[in-house]
Amino acid sequence: MISQQTIQQILSRIDIIEVVGGFVRLKKRGTNYLGLCPFHNEKSPSFTVSPVKEIYKCFGCGRSGNTISFLMEHEKYSYAEALRWLAAKYNVEIEEKEQSPEVRQQQQVADSLYILNGFAQKWFHDTLLSSEEGQDIGLSYLRERGFNDDIIRKFQLGYSPEQRDAFARAALAAQYNLEYLQKSGLVVVRDERPLDNYRGRIIFPIHSQTGKTIGFGARIIKSNDRAPKYINTPENEIYIKSKILYGSWLARQAIDKQDECLLVEGYTDVVSLHQAGVENVVASGGTSLTVDQLRLIKKYTNHLTIIYDGDGAGIKAALRGLDMALEESLDVKLVLIPDREDPDSYVRKVGAAAFREFVATAKKDFILFQLEVALKDAAGDTTKRAEVVNQVAETIARINKAEDFTKRQDYIRQCSEILRIEETGLHALVNKFIRERIAKQESKAASASTPSFQQTDGMSLQQEGAPEMPGPDDEDSINLLFKHEQNERGMIRSLLDFGLRPWDENTSVADYILAESSDFYDLIDNRRLVKILDIYKAWYEEGLEPTVKNFLYHEDQELSTLAVSIMDFHHELSLNWKEHFEGKIATRDDLYKEDVISTIGYLKLRKIKRLMEENQQDLSKPHTDEEQMVLLQTHIHLKQLERDLLLHLGTVIIK
Repeated sequence: MISQQTIQQILSRIDIIEVVGGFVRLKKRGTNYLGLCPFHNEKSPSFTVSPVKEIYKCFGCGRSGNTISFLMEHEKYSYAEALRWLAAKYNVEIEEKEQSPEVRQQQQVADSLYILNGFAQKWFHDTLLSSEEGQDIGLSYLRERGFNDDIIRKFQLGYSPEQRDAFARAALAAQYNLEYLQKSGLVVVRDERPLDNYRGRIIFPIHSQTGKTIGFGARIIKSNDRAPKYINTPENEIYIKSKILYGSWLARQAIDKQDECLLVEGYTDVVSLHQAGVENVVASGGTSLTVDQLRLIKKYTNHLTIIYDGDGAGIKAALRGLDMALEESLDVKLVLIPDREDPDSYVRKVGAAAFREFVATAKKDFILFQLEVALKDAAGDTTKRAEVVNQVAETIARINKAEDFTKRQDYIRQCSEILRIEETGLHALVNKFIRERIAKQESKAASASTPSFQQTDGMSLQQEGAPEMPGPDDEDSINLLFKHEQNERGMIRSLLDFGLRPWDENTSVADYILAESSDFYDLIDNRRLVKILDIYKAWYEEGLEPTVKNFLYHEDQELSTLAVSIMDFHHELSLNWKEHFEGKIATRDDLYKEDVISTIGYLKLRKIKRLMEENQQDLSKPHTDEEQMVLLQTHIHLKQLERDLLLHLGTVIIK
């Protein structure tokens, strides 16, 4: 875990214009910057970045956030990965919190492997482009396959020479550890001699979501029946095959923008499609799809289109992992390439435009396609047909999330029509499989003596098998329709913006707001705003000086998102006023005390109104004359407090 001190150093150096401007072309417009939104296709710029508030907002698609959330959204980083990216950019040395010796050792091994793989990637790439053998054999082969120099550089393709130990000698001469060279799969030791593992092969570097080289795929060039076509990096601390999709580092933005991920089987399929301009594509590396790979896809989109060879093996490969995809609520389509072609050869044959059109028109629904294939196999066999009914019912039962209820009902209707069976019967069978699965889960949970936890992104722990927590909803947008919410947010914004400014000779704005807010603390309806107030108070009482930055970049993403929405671009003063009026126009910044008095005053008024309502309710009940008099005097007193407060705030009471 990154220490809080390091996080503060990173936050103090962040320049949102510099970071966002590295991904989006921004033009200055008044005090803000404007550009085309990177999150949706638009022709007129509506993506606004405020260097003062350190937030961005697209007025087209509604996405908003800060520098860290931009990196998380655009680059698909975790919070920790975004911090590490910024630390590298601003040359901040990362200080980790106290770790166990085992964790520290694992981190050191991982760091060493990253560095070694980076060296190897550059060495293989340079060998391909600069050495005589690399050009004559490796580069010639790639060009014969139709790859141009731009795509070779984009994917950092390389070549490992035929010489038995060319890379091993270069790595050892650069003082890389032999143990790590073996662990990485780059070198093997035979007869006590280090030898290259990938000699005579084209090298495909494999990248993490942050762009680091984590492993390699090495393809043989010469025909050799005894040698495997591909050699891949063995699993180690940074290369876990089940969690990797080849090309995702280069495809993530295209997938996000087009809201669809194309999944192919091989490395060359990905490279060829990218060269043809189809960039929202990744490869599974020839293995069955895993839950981790599906969840990686779901970070970018809910729409998955699997493109495989149209032969029997391709169909079976495509159908593997279907149930897991349904459980992850992915909308899965299948495209089978005709004429014994693969995506690589087919896009070369028909061209990019025809390939895109083919994919768009040839998509088949995964469940319905599976049913179609199964019915063909069953032919007229009654027993096999019954098995098909059970199989499709069990598959549909995998669609088990509440939000997918309508989709499940639709599948039951369509499949019952294709199978020519009663819809109610198939519905009952689906429900039977759902009940059986729930019973198994409950039995498993009951038999577990201790909770099992899984770590996600190195940041938090979640009980395995527990129902998913609901994601962020549109509560903020709904709440903003109500005046109370607006004023509660106004008070928090005043605290974040002006808390460290002087209120009088002896106190700050924070002193005033924190003292005054204690009277109406229980009236704040949005408890997340209360959480910000509590955190601010705790930090302030510890002698820290919290600012809006502490909350904009808070590791609790719910609080960070709330802080961004509080600091939104509402009611900005137009710079055009200066063209029409002479003299200085007072801004909210100039009138910060009035701003604080206004928000605090409104909340005080709510408190008085609440007390008056309670007093009125009490008056309607039976009382003694003396008690009745006390309640009437209380009402008069509260009414006077209301008048005084409204007059102080400059409000006219309408009778």
